[in-house]
Amino acid sequence: PTPHENDTEHFEGFAILITGQALTHALSKKLEKKFLELGTMCKSVICCRVTPIQKAQVVELVKKNEKKITLAIGDGANDVSMIQAAHAGIGIDAH
Repeated sequence: PTPHENDTEHFEGFAILITGQALTHALSKKLEKKFLELGTMCKSVICCRVTPIQKAQVVELVKKNEKKITLAIGDGANDVSMIQAAHAGIGIDAH
């Protein structure tokens, strides 16, 4: 082993990258709490190739189950439902 291999002081944490197709399953009633639990243990959760509804569902999941204030930032029409679902929503004009 290298000198830092077992050194937990250098561990930065985990991140999740999930596609829209996988998110469909993760947001099912059966798995949504597990997905939330896993996501809240991570430094970052990246959702790619997701639908506007899925964006809003992720915000709603956090808003409903965590005692946290949610913020959604978007730059297009496909972000409107996510922005509206959050406690605070910001729309950026990308022009």
